Amino acid sequence: MEFFCYHRDRPRSLALRQELVEQHWSYMDRYASEMIARGPTLSATDGVPTGSVHVVDLATPAAARAFAFDEPGYQAGVYRDVLLRRWHNMLGRTMWEFPGGRTGGNRFLVLGLGRPDEAADVTLPPDQDELIAYGPLLSDDGSTWLGTAALVRAPDPETARAVLAPDRYADIEVHSWQFGGRPS
Repeated sequence: MEFFCYHRDRPRSLALRQELVEQHWSYMDRYASEMIARGPTLSATDGVPTGSVHVVDLATPAAARAFAFDEPGYQAGVYRDVLLRRWHNMLGRTMWEFPGGRTGGNRFLVLGLGRPDEAADVTLPPDQDELIAYGPLLSDDGSTWLGTAALVRAPDPETARAVLAPDRYADIEVHSWQFGGRPS
C-alpha cells in the first residue's frame, strides 16, 4: 500500500528541525527500500524549509501511521500537522527514476484537495514529461477519492498548479519542493 505523508512545519521551528536533521535522516534510512519520493517543501521567499514530503510503500495503514508519527521531528514538535493519506502511484516509478533527473528547473508539490460533491479525478494529465510523482489521495480504506498529490518540475508555481484542473478541487496548494535525502 502506498501512502503520501506531508509533515508541515510549525512556525519558528527551523532551529529544532536543524538540530534533528541527522536523526531524521537516520530514521528515513530505515525506509529507503519503501521510499517512492521524499524531500522538503521550501518557502518561496527565502528557501527555508516549511515541511517534509514522504511517499512510501508500507504494508498497512498502521505501519504508515507509525512511520508518520514516530518520526523524530514529529516527536520533538517540529511539525504543526501531518497529512497522511493512502496514495496510488500512477506513474509506477520512484522520483529517482524521473527522466528529468535530480537537478535542473524548479520543483513543486501540488496538492489538490477534492470537493465532496466532485467525482474522483484519477486520470493523468496529458503532458507527463514533467511529472516526478503523481497520484490520488485516498481514504484509509482506499475507497474514497479525497484529492490529488503531484511532484512536478515547472518554470513557476502557476504552471505547476495547472497540472490539476481547478474546477475539480476545493483548493489547490503549491509549495516549492526539492529532491530529498541524505546529502552525498
